[in-house]
Amino acid sequence: MTDATLPARPRAGRPAWLRDAVAVGLPTLALAAMLAVILHIRPSAMSYFGFTLLFKLATPLVFAALSQMLVVMLGDIDLSNGSFVGLVTCVTALFLQPSPVVAMVIFALMIAAYAGFGLLIYLRQLPSIIVTLGMSFIWLGTAVILLPAPGGTAPAWLSGFMGWRPPILPLPIWIAIAAAVLGHMAITRSSFGAVLRGAGANPRAIERAGWSLVGIRAAVYAAAGVLALLSGLTLTGLTTSGDANVAPAYTLLGVGAVILGGGAFTGGVVSPVGTVVGALTLSLAGSLLSFLQVPPTWQIGAQGVILFGVLAGRILVTEKS
Repeated sequence: MTDATLPARPRAGRPAWLRDAVAVGLPTLALAAMLAVILHIRPSAMSYFGFTLLFKLATPLVFAALSQMLVVMLGDIDLSNGSFVGLVTCVTALFLQPSPVVAMVIFALMIAAYAGFGLLIYLRQLPSIIVTLGMSFIWLGTAVILLPAPGGTAPAWLSGFMGWRPPILPLPIWIAIAAAVLGHMAITRSSFGAVLRGAGANPRAIERAGWSLVGIRAAVYAAAGVLALLSGLTLTGLTTSGDANVAPAYTLLGVGAVILGGGAFTGGVVSPVGTVVGALTLSLAGSLLSFLQVPPTWQIGAQGVILFGVLAGRILVTEKS
């Protein structure tokens, strides 16, 4: 592979190892600090059951954040992420158990539409923020038509899997570890991952090297759709029903997790491990605020303060390097 196929290098004075260490280290420190506060308030949380409760809702957010990460890797942003997850929960609760073939066909069409909108953004040079905002209304409207009110039933095997208690660590932690490792190997360590990152950082160089940007963008958006689909499936397994409005916060929380984990809106700079840790951090923030008895109406703002504080720390550390 020639240098032309590689993503843009970080500027001098900020080595890649330091950028990666900061991307993972700061959200990890924030996660550890929040865990320490929770365990100080409630020592009984230091148990298998306690960690299961603390991270129970982290799995859907991890997949939603990784989906957003792929889109950000291309230099775009996806404002339809949460609405898509909500539609997946409705389709799952209505069709996956009684008519699995119908559900699979709908899922395939949804992923194809996801890839199609990604191509539309590229081929027509449209702002991703506008196109995906329009997509969010399409996903939400379709979900409301299918399921006007929360209802339906999750398949027993899906609920059973999300309630499974594997050895040593709770299921959400195992899933987060697996997602982080697979994402790191695919995006950060593989040669094809370098091409994908290069498509966001230096698309002209990738095209001159003989790669099809149309094919790359279609594949990346389709993969983002698959991850958002996994987010919806796991969320349905946890809630045992479908709801069109169950995941609107996932859109901005996913963006926050990507940036918290070292990603950049310029494209080509993402960290799968950092994104997973960022998603766990933001998921745990809700539990921390509940332990601190912060009123629900204040919790969104408090989560924003936590996110801002960690991002400010990352900027201070990297600027001093």
